[in-house]
Amino acid sequence: MLPVRGRDGHGAARLARLLGTRIAWTPVGDGEFFCPGCGGDRNYQRLTGRRRFTLLGVPVLPRGETGPVVECAACRRHFGTDVLDHPTTTRFSAMLRDAVHTVALAVLAAGGTCARAALEAAASTVRAAGFDDCTEEQLEALVEALAADTGRVYGRPCGAGLAIELHEALDPLTPHLAPAGRESILLQGARIALADGPYTPAEREALTTVGTALTMCTDDVTRLLAAARTPS
Repeated sequence: MLPVRGRDGHGAARLARLLGTRIAWTPVGDGEFFCPGCGGDRNYQRLTGRRRFTLLGVPVLPRGETGPVVECAACRRHFGTDVLDHPTTTRFSAMLRDAVHTVALAVLAAGGTCARAALEAAASTVRAAGFDDCTEEQLEALVEALAADTGRVYGRPCGAGLAIELHEALDPLTPHLAPAGRESILLQGARIALADGPYTPAEREALTTVGTALTMCTDDVTRLLAAARTPS
């Protein structure tokens, strides 16, 4: 049986060569982002495009705008602009470091006194998070400034002010943390609080605020605070 003219693959291929569309991209911005294709920090260009109908490969008629898209400078793949909401690895590390530092200060301030064991635990935790030169003396000075409301590192009094600081440090970070990462931050604060003895009511309240900022439910916070008291 003979093939029907125009219905075979060869006819469709010929038509595709004759007619088509082409997009002309125009750069409108650039920067650095976390490329989901490469799996790392890369430079990008933000592009907008104009579609054109082509005849024999030659653009002849406009067909409207498209984009914007984000083009990775390394892999050249295109992504939606929502990928720019994800922090770069460098930015994420800085956010995590600042969050741990803020949690450590909040727990120390809630403790009311800077016991040496708590200061040592806090300084070790903060150094591990990325502040390599953090010392017990620096943390003690910051806590004293908070308690006296002088030197105004945070610019707000203890209590409600520290709660605001915790939310400011943790709210932007939390959406990018896995559940295990959120638990780790809370447990680090709990171990600082426990370094010099059982939780005080103020320490427990500060840690509950940490859990709230990390969008953890009350039961999970209670479970983790209890788990931190159990020697591993």
